[in-house]
Amino acid sequence: MTETAAVDRPPADATFSGRERVYRPGQPLAIGAILGCFRHGAGDPTFRRDDAGIWLGRHTPAGPGTLLVRWDAPAGEVRGRAWGAGADWLLDGLPALLGAEDDWGGFVAHHPQVAAAWRANPGWRVPRSRLVLDSLIPAVIEQKVTGKEAFAAYRTLVWRFGDPAPGPREDLRLAPTAAQWRAIPSWQFLRAGVTPQRADTVMRCVQRAGRLEEAAGMPLPAARARLQAVAGVGVWTAAEVAQRALGDPDSPSFGDYHVAKEIGWQLLGHDIDDDGLAELLEPYAGHRYRVQALLALGGGPGRPRRGPRFTLPTHLPSRAW
Repeated sequence: MTETAAVDRPPADATFSGRERVYRPGQPLAIGAILGCFRHGAGDPTFRRDDAGIWLGRHTPAGPGTLLVRWDAPAGEVRGRAWGAGADWLLDGLPALLGAEDDWGGFVAHHPQVAAAWRANPGWRVPRSRLVLDSLIPAVIEQKVTGKEAFAAYRTLVWRFGDPAPGPREDLRLAPTAAQWRAIPSWQFLRAGVTPQRADTVMRCVQRAGRLEEAAGMPLPAARARLQAVAGVGVWTAAEVAQRALGDPDSPSFGDYHVAKEIGWQLLGHDIDDDGLAELLEPYAGHRYRVQALLALGGGPGRPRRGPRFTLPTHLPSRAW
């Protein structure tokens, strides 16, 4: 695996000035599949995709930054361009973000469905963003509600309380900083559709932001334990962070409403619960999230949908500002 260091290059279009890094992973990467887990709904203002590539707006330890990532297939390389005070930090972490640290050692496909999904997605890797709060807050907002409801709430709060991302893309936003989250009144959370229980958990997380961000440099068991030491952050929420910020291939989404059922259906032909999922994934210890992600990407037959759709609650105040 080879790469070049971050370099300044004259942009083809002056609008796209910024710092650039070229990363040569030695094999094709499916950057859309790798980075797709950072997109919290179709309208996520911190994530955009267009012909130029995938855009991410992020608060980094060095300051705010925007990262544009594009796979150059003919050259077999990833081109990253970044803007803002956090540009160098984002470019330094580009290989890890795209799974350069993901270790497939010991992985064996024990089911033909897993083997087929692996063959169908050779360019997918477990990412490591190194930004804990960036994945933790959306995960808390997504607890025990439908994706549609959670994504709308997160989108509303980012647009209302976040800042514009640096660089040329005017519709790209930064999620609020820890200080900005702390300043949001409780009624604004409720108005966006976030229940008091989840809002309180967000506040506990941002009050401990420094300690939680340290988890990105800790061994995985200790990092998961630190996350779960915060009241309201359980196994599912910690797994959502580990899958994105920590590069953990072994944190499946126990406690998810759909995941156990979907995996059970794909591998066994029937629904299972979390206990059944733990037993089913036991042979994959060390790679249990990898199996979950590959099956989600694999395009195999999904679980049949039965019964009425879940109705979103109507008891919350209007989200209109």
